[in-house]
Amino acid sequence: MKNLGRIAAGAIFLLCLTSNAGAQMRQGPPDMHGIWNPVIGAGAAYDMQGKSGEKTSMEIAIVGKESVNGKDGYWMEITMNSARTGGEMVMKNLLVFDGQNTQTAKFIMQMPGSPPMEMTQMMQRSGHAQHQSADVRTSAEDVGSESITVPGGTFTAEHYRMKDGSGDVWVARSVSPYGMVKYQGKDTTMVLTKVVTGAKDKITGTPQPFNPAAFGQQPQ
Repeated sequence: MKNLGRIAAGAIFLLCLTSNAGAQMRQGPPDMHGIWNPVIGAGAAYDMQGKSGEKTSMEIAIVGKESVNGKDGYWMEITMNSARTGGEMVMKNLLVFDGQNTQTAKFIMQMPGSPPMEMTQMMQRSGHAQHQSADVRTSAEDVGSESITVPGGTFTAEHYRMKDGSGDVWVARSVSPYGMVKYQGKDTTMVLTKVVTGAKDKITGTPQPFNPAAFGQQPQ
């Protein structure tokens, strides 16, 4: 299973800096392969299953827009539920498109039963600014257009096969923010269960600076 630090432009990377969170997140999703197409209020819900057979549900939605150094930045919120997360975990990324990739400008996380924490400064200090390819076509070959049925409906999707042999992805541009309808990797399956509309920010409270003690770890 791939390290979750790379998903959705690397939003979950910082969770794996701590032992407790890292143990929780080993069953998470793969990279979000697709074509970046942010629409405020729109998103997608997925079911994921890893090699162990454990299932996790995840919702990705665009919940806002903010200017970053003169460029449009979009707040992408990821909500995950599984036995390992202990409830609903919310991660919020401010993503800026640079013409080829998206880059994380800000990152806020809220664990179950805890206040939100902003981890942007920690990312900057450690040099872990995350980049995510905004277009799967740069690393995959187009197999052709196909009709594909998943729990979220039936879509006419473009089928892409990763050039490194890591998996296949089906992309429908009507699904925001990445268009991914299905991903089939060597150890991971991810399928669309619902197209989300009218998405709102789920982060509650004022974000505080990241506190390592919240994860049972001493500050570095």
